[in-house]
Amino acid sequence: MIEPKQQRILSIDAFRGITILVMVFVNELAGTRDIPRWMEHMKANEDAMSFVDVVFPAFLFIVGMSIPFALANRTRKGDSFLQLQFHILWRTLGLLVLGVFMVNGEEGVNAAATGIPGSLWSLLFYISAILVWNVYTFRNKRWGYILRGAGIAGLIVLGIIYRGGEDGGSRLQPHWWGILGLIGWAYLYACIFFQLLRGNIILLLLATALCTAFYMIAHTPRLVEGNHLNWMSAQAGNAAHTSVVLCGIILSRIFFGDAPATGIRNRFLQALLFAAILFIAGYFIRPYFKISKIYATPTWCLYSAGICCVVFGFLYWLIDIKKVSGWTGFFRPAGTNPLLTYIIPDILFALFMLFHFTILPNSLRYGLPGVLWAMIYAVAVMYIAKGLNALKIRLQL
Repeated sequence: MIEPKQQRILSIDAFRGITILVMVFVNELAGTRDIPRWMEHMKANEDAMSFVDVVFPAFLFIVGMSIPFALANRTRKGDSFLQLQFHILWRTLGLLVLGVFMVNGEEGVNAAATGIPGSLWSLLFYISAILVWNVYTFRNKRWGYILRGAGIAGLIVLGIIYRGGEDGGSRLQPHWWGILGLIGWAYLYACIFFQLLRGNIILLLLATALCTAFYMIAHTPRLVEGNHLNWMSAQAGNAAHTSVVLCGIILSRIFFGDAPATGIRNRFLQALLFAAILFIAGYFIRPYFKISKIYATPTWCLYSAGICCVVFGFLYWLIDIKKVSGWTGFFRPAGTNPLLTYIIPDILFALFMLFHFTILPNSLRYGLPGVLWAMIYAVAVMYIAKGLNALKIRLQL
């Protein structure tokens, strides 16, 4: 497996930070009345997508771009093959656990059956998660182990006492894996492909096509019904998401792979060719599988990955080639500490609910006032992330 030479690419961090900023903005904007359709998620059967629908696949794409660097860094530090696999599984497990807890919190905690308000349960969960996955810098490592152990104990207790549903009969369970859990599964499968195929771009392209074909077969009833292939339907979404992560890996290999005698101009041409292939493939598949984020269709995946290729290519040219990078400092806290920044809005929501505090009345959640508020809120979250970074709170799975 060819290792990338560089260990930190500023444009990748900037792309990640921008994606998180947009994510916070669109999540806060959700439910706002009288806003343009292009600021909303498209409905499942509309055969369309807005910039809002590209946020989640952008997360997946950036995960893919980071995989070659992350695994190479672990290997460079001396991890054996088994240690590397344990790291991948541990990271996957962490994302799945976080996803399940977040989904159950959103589904609704039955306060009477659980014994504490749902907002307090959620807040304690986030505190426990921070304790478990924070990067500790104590000279005495014992304190890190103690705090991490307290966080694990907190998660176990919260998982045991959780009760959901109107009658309080529902226990903690994966209703669905949540955004983080979906990222976790796609990360796991993409890491397996990346290692088995040793980072070869052509083979990774074939793996992307395989994931796309898997989804298409799984959603063709005459092919799966009665052929013991019904299990494919349950995994079709994971295959689609994995294809986007693989696209991120491919672009990362194009720009930062150690291929001999490949100048930067040729790398950009290869990246443009790759983006064109994605758009063309999406165009030809669209008559059979419409664009739909809700159904995670191949067209949505391919178009989203193509858009990410173009956006990253521009950012890389601007930031790393032309060195116009001063403006990226605003995004750096989120780009280098994405998990913490991702959960800040949920922590704030739990706090507001716990203290019955309404930061913006519903009467102002419409049109231009609602859009302006979502922008202000997103910027505020970025500054909160910067403050938490300064306090050395940094989450790492």
